[in-house]
Amino acid sequence: MQLETYISDLLYRYECVTIPEFGAFLTQRTSATIDDATNSFYPPKKTVSFNEQIQKNDGLLAHYIADVEKIPFEVANEKIAKRVNSIKSYLTQGETITFKNIGDITFNSEGKILFEPVYQLNYLTDSFGLSQLVSPKVSREVYKTEVEAIEKVIPLTITPEKRKSKPYFKYAAVALIALTLGGLVSSKYYIDQIEQHNQIAQDQATQQLEAKIEQATFNLNPLPAITLNVTKQSGNYHVVAGAFRVEDNCESIISQLKEQGYNARTIGVNKYGLHEVVYGSYETGEEALKVLRDVRNYHNEDAWLLVKDLNVTAE
Repeated sequence: MQLETYISDLLYRYECVTIPEFGAFLTQRTSATIDDATNSFYPPKKTVSFNEQIQKNDGLLAHYIADVEKIPFEVANEKIAKRVNSIKSYLTQGETITFKNIGDITFNSEGKILFEPVYQLNYLTDSFGLSQLVSPKVSREVYKTEVEAIEKVIPLTITPEKRKSKPYFKYAAVALIALTLGGLVSSKYYIDQIEQHNQIAQDQATQQLEAKIEQATFNLNPLPAITLNVTKQSGNYHVVAGAFRVEDNCESIISQLKEQGYNARTIGVNKYGLHEVVYGSYETGEEALKVLRDVRNYHNEDAWLLVKDLNVTAE
């Protein structure tokens, strides 16, 4: 029995997952952080800890295993107890027990449990799709030095306030190039000629476009009616593939997933403004969990389950 897989699934939705007669994994939400030394930005997340004092069976883990494996609740408890005995045996022999995507557990010299979490997964569903970001250092003084050097050659009328705006750098660069080509007077004449030519070309293109639109208006023919049979996806259990800031990125992901046989689609925007793409939506949690396990094993180990009623409008 892959006990760590079931625990990992539950940590997305619950703050405490207890292993009877052994201990409990706890999650606590932490805010986004910034590392000034490395200019790194870390998204909000759930930190995972372990408390061996919480051992009372609350039934959460056993009920989940019973639902997934279609076995009686008592049988699920027996399987958990058997696995706990095995874990304790390994720990007393000085071995390290690894719970995949959760952390490592060992005994210290006093026989107390030590837990070292891993950070491969972020169990905070609101932050799905947000990864670590490293920002390059901003060197504003470099641009200021460049502009001051140009001002020594060309007397530009730029106030300190306007200097902060990037378009003035462009104008300063254009003026410097114009001087090297033959002086400000000749360059202005050249630019005026180009603008006049562009205006004539634009007027001609506008006239041609209006003529085509007018012609198309009188040549419209009615199209035959087409009846499409569309299967509407429904269900409150969604296997999420990813969340994207740019909506156009969703289309390419959906096309790839559909080629692989999934009923992929978008299910809207979360409160962080990210467009969520799912492999599919399902009526029952059992069906969704089966798809989730297949996806994690063969396609995307970072996929996760979202329980959400899409027909409910957030207030």
